[in-house]
Amino acid sequence: MNFKFLSIFTLLAIILTSCSNDDDNNLVSEAPVISDFEYGEGSSHGSDAVGYIGSDIHVEAEIYAEATVSSITLAIHSHEVTVGEGEEEWDFEQTFTDSKYRVINPTFHEHIDIPDTAPVGEYHVILTVTDNEGNTTEIEGEVELIDAITMSDISIDSEAARGDDMHAEFMIAAVNGIHSITIAIHAHDITPGAGELEWDYEEVFEEGYHDETEVEFHEHIDIPASAPAGEYHLSITIEDEDGNILEYENHIDITA
Repeated sequence: MNFKFLSIFTLLAIILTSCSNDDDNNLVSEAPVISDFEYGEGSSHGSDAVGYIGSDIHVEAEIYAEATVSSITLAIHSHEVTVGEGEEEWDFEQTFTDSKYRVINPTFHEHIDIPDTAPVGEYHVILTVTDNEGNTTEIEGEVELIDAITMSDISIDSEAARGDDMHAEFMIAAVNGIHSITIAIHAHDITPGAGELEWDYEEVFEEGYHDETEVEFHEHIDIPASAPAGEYHLSITIEDEDGNILEYENHIDITA
C-alpha cells in the first residue's frame, strides 16, 4: 500500500515538474522588434525625412512581438529650435492602446497633425513598444519640419512713380500646390490732393500659378496717374491647396 502511494506521489511530482518546465519554456523573454520605421512626408528612415508645418507627419512601423503588445508610445520633440513671432513651441506625446495595436505583430500607422504655429527645425521622433510581459523596445530618428509654403529670391520695387508700374518677382515653393496668390496695396493715411483719387489695389492671381508646386511669380502692377503720392502698405498672401497660408508684408513709396 505504501509502495503504491509512493509510486503515485512520484508520478504526480514528475507531471507537475514537466508542466512547470513547459510553463517556463512558454514564458516570453524576447522584447518586441521594430522594423521598417518610417516617418515624415512619404520618406523613409533617414536624414531626408521631413514634415510640413500646418500639415501632418506620417509615422509607420512593423512590429514583431512574441507576446501581445500592450501599448505603443510616440513622442516628437524639438532640438532647441528657435521660436519666432507667431510661433509656439511644440512637443507631442501619445500612448496608443487601440485594439488594433493590442495584438501580436501589429503594424503601427498614424498621421500626426503639425500645428501651423510650430517652429521649423529638427525634431526627435521616438517610438516605444511594450508587450504584456513588460518587455520594451525603443527606436528613434530625426525629422526636419519645414514650411509648407516658402518664398525666396524676392525682388519687389520699394519705389515706383504714379502712372508707371510696380515690378514684383519671387520664387514660390508649395508642396501641396498653389491655390492662389493675392497682392493688396493700400495707403497709409494719405489725403488725396487736387486731381488725385484715393487708390487701393487688390488682385488674385491664379492663371499660371494654380496647382504649381514650384514657380516664379513675375508681374507688373499698374499705378494710376491719379494715385496720391506717399507710403503704401504691400501685402502678399499665398494659399496652398490644403488651406495653408504664407503672408509677406512690406512698404512701397509712390512718387509724383
